[in-house]
Amino acid sequence: MSSFERLSAYRPYGLAALRIITALLFIEHGTMKLFAFPAAQMAGPLPPLILFAALLELIGGILILVGLLTRPVAFLLAGEMAVAYFMAHAPNSFFPAVNQGDAAILFCFVFLYLFFSGPGAFAVDNRKSA
Repeated sequence: MSSFERLSAYRPYGLAALRIITALLFIEHGTMKLFAFPAAQMAGPLPPLILFAALLELIGGILILVGLLTRPVAFLLAGEMAVAYFMAHAPNSFFPAVNQGDAAILFCFVFLYLFFSGPGAFAVDNRKSA
């Protein structure tokens, strides 16, 4: 067995780290819109579509963080990020590095991966039902 094959035993923990860090970063986008923390993302009252996105980011991020309903929530959030990219970023330029949409693309595909892979270790979804 090669040393890389031995790493497979840690796959659930690597997946959990990806899920948790992604969720923390995603929650931050919601808190910036809703609470101007750690910095304000936009001034004034939020338009309804942005408010809806902020609630998805905060609530969905918390659910992903704890690993509750991971697969359906990840699917929903991947869709949100695809819509965000094509509505807010793509019209500005074809290139993600120019249109500042690279984070939306990364979030979209990490959430798609979580949809297919499940939550990994340390998730409420893994608890045994009575």
